[in-house]
Amino acid sequence: MSLEIAQQVLLSIFLISVVMGAVVHKTNFCTMGAVSDWVNMGDTGRMKAWLLAMVVALLGVTALQYMDVFSLDSSRPPYRTSNFAWARYILGGLLFGIGMTLASGCGNKILVRIGGGNMKSVMVFLVAGIFAYLMTKTDFYGLVFHSWMQYLTIDFSRHNMTYQDLASVASGLMGSASVDLYRLLLGLLLSILGLAYVFKSSDFRSSFDNILGGVVVGAAVVAAWYATGGTLGQSWQEEAEFMDQVPLGVATQSFTFINPMGETLDYLSHAADNLYLTFGVVAVAGVIIGSFIYAIVSRNFRLEWFSSKEDFITHMIGGVLMGIGGVLAMGCTIGQGVSGISTLSLGSFMAFGSIVLGSALTMKVQYYKMVYEDEATFGQAFITGLVDIKLLPERLRKLEAV
Repeated sequence: MSLEIAQQVLLSIFLISVVMGAVVHKTNFCTMGAVSDWVNMGDTGRMKAWLLAMVVALLGVTALQYMDVFSLDSSRPPYRTSNFAWARYILGGLLFGIGMTLASGCGNKILVRIGGGNMKSVMVFLVAGIFAYLMTKTDFYGLVFHSWMQYLTIDFSRHNMTYQDLASVASGLMGSASVDLYRLLLGLLLSILGLAYVFKSSDFRSSFDNILGGVVVGAAVVAAWYATGGTLGQSWQEEAEFMDQVPLGVATQSFTFINPMGETLDYLSHAADNLYLTFGVVAVAGVIIGSFIYAIVSRNFRLEWFSSKEDFITHMIGGVLMGIGGVLAMGCTIGQGVSGISTLSLGSFMAFGSIVLGSALTMKVQYYKMVYEDEATFGQAFITGLVDIKLLPERLRKLEAV
């Protein structure tokens, strides 16, 4: 492979990641925080920033895809695969949502906090990275999950659907071959509806940080798709095919942060061999460095450690669940919630909903256990949480709302 082409692609990703890391730190763009604000205070500002990132990414991908700048039918991970592994998206999303709540942040936020001096996040990174590595490089996934999940997977190709994105599903159901047109129409429609919903709120319109965070994260996802799937990215992929030792992770892709944590540990374990220098490794480094630069410039770099043994254990459990759940769901809050949704993948919407549900329920259980202490069992807190988020009727409430 031409060193120049590989370096150009990875340098582009690094620079995009640095910008994203700095802006996310500056704006406090946080997907777990978004769920927390919504569940605990009814504040949807950061949730709308997350939705804005999705809309910006979807709009950019829709336009560039329609202009035939790149194709996302084959990506890493395979968002549009015809094998609809719904159980992976749901279980993985739930586990990741629980994990990111226990670990005080999603994959992207963990990296941003590392850049800001948070040593707790360094430990979460290591644990999540180890379990992501186990899920992708060993038989752990096959033995624990694939052995039974394979029987639940639906092959969409047997139902006249080449891919699982919403446009392909609509085209298959309607008996039409115009998938590209459906992708354009659905992409534009969802983007317009999303923008209308997000900017309907005067509070959100006046929040510079929320708007900046959403726009930059969404634009970064589009830029990464372009860098790896556009003209330069295609040359990168074509040349890799003729190498004796093909570098890992050469494919059209955008940001996701759990599997890359495992890839980073793999890269370091191979003495920084460039064959293991993937998109994900570069993205991880870029976000941390971008956050660190902003922390130094803004003078808010602070070292932070665990407050107690219980705090340590909770974060480590969160890291385990993030590593397993993020790989199982084939993406995190950015990987599925923004990158995946920009492809209109049905699985991405399912994973996104499962992540939010897992996080919201965990927060509710934590809240009721804290308020009622020993008086409330886990089951009572769990059922009451389901009532609070309108998934069960009020008559089933076990604990009085506080």
